[in-house]
Amino acid sequence: MLFPREKLLELEAERLAPYAQKARDTRGREHPEAESAYRTPYQKDRDRILHTTAFRRLEYKTQVFPNWAGDYYRTRLTHTLEVAQVSRSIARALGLNEDLTEAIALSHDLGHPPFGHTGEKILDGLMRDHGGFEHNAQALRILTQLEVRYPGFRGLNLTYEVLEGIATHEAAYAPGFKPEYPGRGTLEAQVVDLSDAIAYAAHDLDDGLRSGLLRPEELSEVPFIRELGREEGLDLLRFSEFSRRVLVRQLLGYLITAAIEATHQRVEAARVESAEAVRRHPERLAALTQEAEGAHRELKAFLLERFYRHPEVLRERRKAENVLEKLFRTYIRYPEILPKEVQARIPEEGLERAVCDYIAGMTDRYALEAYRKLFP
Repeated sequence: MLFPREKLLELEAERLAPYAQKARDTRGREHPEAESAYRTPYQKDRDRILHTTAFRRLEYKTQVFPNWAGDYYRTRLTHTLEVAQVSRSIARALGLNEDLTEAIALSHDLGHPPFGHTGEKILDGLMRDHGGFEHNAQALRILTQLEVRYPGFRGLNLTYEVLEGIATHEAAYAPGFKPEYPGRGTLEAQVVDLSDAIAYAAHDLDDGLRSGLLRPEELSEVPFIRELGREEGLDLLRFSEFSRRVLVRQLLGYLITAAIEATHQRVEAARVESAEAVRRHPERLAALTQEAEGAHRELKAFLLERFYRHPEVLRERRKAENVLEKLFRTYIRYPEILPKEVQARIPEEGLERAVCDYIAGMTDRYALEAYRKLFP
């Protein structure tokens, strides 16, 4: 049996919930082009994202620990894959469009510079007088301008709904796309945002414990984690590697279930019957239960104090700040040392934006190597 695109669109519309975004109802692409014979528009978008240079670079970009810290710790790529998995689990339970959800999830962190949120903060400061820097806006910039793979247009020419899903924050320098309902969009986009928060809370706890920067006995300071450990029969004072795996798995399961149940309740209460109704609804509908939201908040506060502000983590951040600031100022002062393709964008983009794009596209190790060449 063969399933051409028309049949896939028909089956999708029959299967999905009324409030899901159907591929047949897409607002389309900026540049008209023929659709695939055997893929829906969102499947095509997902595949285009997977084949970008920016996606491959995520393997060597920091989540919390830099790439050289060890093979076990999450990178920006593994984080992205975990967000996609959580997103699809929630989307399937709610009858949402999994292809759209996955495409948004796989692209949501493409704009992150090297060294994680530290790199984002540094570039934003350096670009303060030139439009700033924000990773969601940079992801849009990559997908609409910087990835050049087709003869008829710049960017990937993705559908409106995928770009809308990335545009959770407005930025003056993100050309080519402005969402109609900033900050809300489809329920698929909202689920990806929520899944991002769920995934990083769970895997940062995992990485913190694995690294030894977080001690198991410290977890007793988080009432929710202490109770979860008790339910699983875990002794926080005699904590094994297997105990860690059990705890993180149960934490993820708890938050995912809470997201599904709370979002369903909010959708039912809002009586939304279409994707457009979700967009127009005055509040975001994807959420955790009240209990889970409190637990998630407790865990985030704990991670901020005991992990993200740990002296070892802060020491690596100081290195990153020094590397990026010196690279930026050197390239601004001596633009002739930039690659030719970067120099070619200066007349159109301006020197500062061209340099910012170049640095933001670097992996951690590429940035370090560029620094060593300039400052041996």
